[in-house]
Amino acid sequence: MHGKQIAAVLALGASLVACGSTPTAEKAAESGGGDRGPITFASGKFEAEATQKIVDAWNAAHPDQKVTSVLLPESADEQRRKLIQNAQTKSDSFDVILIDAVWTSEFAANRWADELTGQRFDVTGFLPPSIETGKYRGKLYAMPLFTGTGLLYYRKDLVEQPPRTWDEMKKICAEVLPKQKGMSCYGGQFDKYEGLTVNFAEVINSAGGRFLDDSGRPQLTSDAAKQGARFLADGFKSGLIPKEAITYKEEEGRVAFQEGKLLFYRNWAYMYENASKTDGSSKVNGKFDVAPIPGLTGPGAGTLGGNNLAVSSFSKHKETAKDFIAFVTSAEQEKAFALINSTPLARASLYEDPELIKKYPYLPALKDAILAAKPRPAAVKYGDVTAAIQESAYAIVSGTKPADQALTELQSALGPLLK
Repeated sequence: MHGKQIAAVLALGASLVACGSTPTAEKAAESGGGDRGPITFASGKFEAEATQKIVDAWNAAHPDQKVTSVLLPESADEQRRKLIQNAQTKSDSFDVILIDAVWTSEFAANRWADELTGQRFDVTGFLPPSIETGKYRGKLYAMPLFTGTGLLYYRKDLVEQPPRTWDEMKKICAEVLPKQKGMSCYGGQFDKYEGLTVNFAEVINSAGGRFLDDSGRPQLTSDAAKQGARFLADGFKSGLIPKEAITYKEEEGRVAFQEGKLLFYRNWAYMYENASKTDGSSKVNGKFDVAPIPGLTGPGAGTLGGNNLAVSSFSKHKETAKDFIAFVTSAEQEKAFALINSTPLARASLYEDPELIKKYPYLPALKDAILAAKPRPAAVKYGDVTAAIQESAYAIVSGTKPADQALTELQSALGPLLK
């Protein structure tokens, strides 16, 4: 909106409240829902530099509605905990929140995030899977910003062709590792946090299994699911996956790969830029490439990831918050973001942009992988769902329970949580 349009809208809203014409208008006024002014954006650590550039661009154009960016914790579980604590206390500390793509149902059902309506939230031009992650019961509650799925980082100086299957990966490691001192075969995210849920879902799906059937019931005792879980269990037991990987989150594994300690590493696209640095922080600059993650009989199925932008239900400046979300997710700003940070964004056009493909050659392949990726189970009680998955998956990777037993227990635990 232009300044005169904004003023007219606010004036109209004020007159409606003064006349007591609608309860909705009165409620919005009482909660500050129609107000504009400074807001706080709870954003991610990995994207801090690019995020600040976008915030600076907004602030330069909106001196009376400035945005302050506050970084959330690195761990997804800690991010969720902080945001929920904020919501449960009805705090107005955050106005715009960056939420994991799988949290939408939880935040919408609990009325911690407002529905997004109106022309400023036009969803055309976004990758379809990313839009679906922002919906709850068919309504939009979060605009997609980041999207993505797992990629296999590999040492192209040591490997001619990336493996398409787990057996091919094992064979390559058996041939290469005896000649490489201090290098292990494969790593992912296996600490007990959200990353373990993601990695566990990937091996289940990459073996041809399914977490849920079409009616939403867990399907974790199938032969395919068992084969996927056994890949992790056998990997830790055999040394295919190094024992220290049980403590890996994204960054621990990234550092290990960049120090030359892993031949293969599963991570998100954001890592590409870090591993390509020429400042001495990466020993693999120019020596690695990315490929689809391998699976049981062919390329695997990654877990759909991403982060969306939502308006906190307790914000006092919701109109500014909504305008800021529309600004950040615009085609212009998403490209500006992409030129600074390799975290993949949700607009489809970015994956065909020549300038960006030159910077990130993997973009066309990543687009195909995103379109083929599988989501984690969406649930209002997602915190309980992911905790149950992590408990069983950690028992498998740590060797404290046989894979088949852990899957049977998880099947029973998830049933009531997904009703």
